[in-house]
Amino acid sequence: MTKERKNHWETIYQSKEPHQLSWTQEIPQISLDFIYLLNLDKAAAIIDIGGGNSNLVNFLINDGYTNITVLDISAKALDKTKKRLGDRAETVNWIVGDVTEFEPATMFDVWHDRAAFHFLTTRKDIAKYIKITKKCVTGHIIIGTFSKNGPRKCSDLDVRQYSEETLINKFKHEFKKNCCRTKKHVTPFGTAQEFLFCCLKRQKPHTNFNL
Repeated sequence: MTKERKNHWETIYQSKEPHQLSWTQEIPQISLDFIYLLNLDKAAAIIDIGGGNSNLVNFLINDGYTNITVLDISAKALDKTKKRLGDRAETVNWIVGDVTEFEPATMFDVWHDRAAFHFLTTRKDIAKYIKITKKCVTGHIIIGTFSKNGPRKCSDLDVRQYSEETLINKFKHEFKKNCCRTKKHVTPFGTAQEFLFCCLKRQKPHTNFNL
């Protein structure tokens, strides 16, 4: 499955420009709002899961954050972002990989994920994802998925819709709700997609364990 996923996303990013992708945001405002609410130190470790060709990294760099990691399954997506950033790309830690196989070598104060988690539709993949967050997130998870009123497919793939309750329950053993918000995303094509964003705070002390 991982190879199929990677091939799918490499093809997408090779054949399409940002204005042709439904998830493109010029300004990732709700993600920034959630991050700003945390009042983080500028040296806080932030990872953007599925950050691909997102503009979030631009804004974080502009705001003075110095410890940024971006993970995406598509090397082509990351290459486009590096090219866009120019010399500033050297200040970011770039990781090409499937999040379900991610083996973090460090801890993160903030784990941000807009529209990656909802592509995981099997119990096995979802469990892997959650287990990784338990291992490496010491502070907060900011996660955005399609809501129950959102699309059921994206980029020709099935997705998993979430309500506030079902999303929080996935992480409830280690993380507790800080705040949640629904947001209509208007695609570059002019259509609306409803997202659910939740910020979850680590409750239990971090325990390092092997995956």
